[in-house]
Amino acid sequence: MTVDVDGHTIEGYLAEEETIVSAATATVLQMMESLPEPVQERVLEHLQDYIEDMRDEMNWNQSFARSQDKLVEAAGKARAEISQGMATPLNPDDL
Repeated sequence: MTVDVDGHTIEGYLAEEETIVSAATATVLQMMESLPEPVQERVLEHLQDYIEDMRDEMNWNQSFARSQDKLVEAAGKARAEISQGMATPLNPDDL
C-alpha cells in the first residue's frame, strides 16, 4: 500500500511539491508503504509521540545550554557564601 498525502502518493506529492526528502525519510516512507494501512496508522501514532518527545528533549537541551553560565555563577556564589560562613544548613521542615 502506498502512503497517501492529500490524495497523492508520496512519489506524486514529492514530484508536485518539489520537496527534498532525506534518505532517512525516504527509508521510513518505504518501510511504511509495505505495511497494511491499520498498521501504518499505529506506526504513525508512535512516530508522532516519539517526535514530540525528541522535540521536548531538544528544547530542554537548548534551555540547559543557555543557562550554563548562570548555573556556574550561582554555584560560585554559593561556594563563596559557604566559605564566608554566610550559608545555613537547609532544614526540610522549614520548607
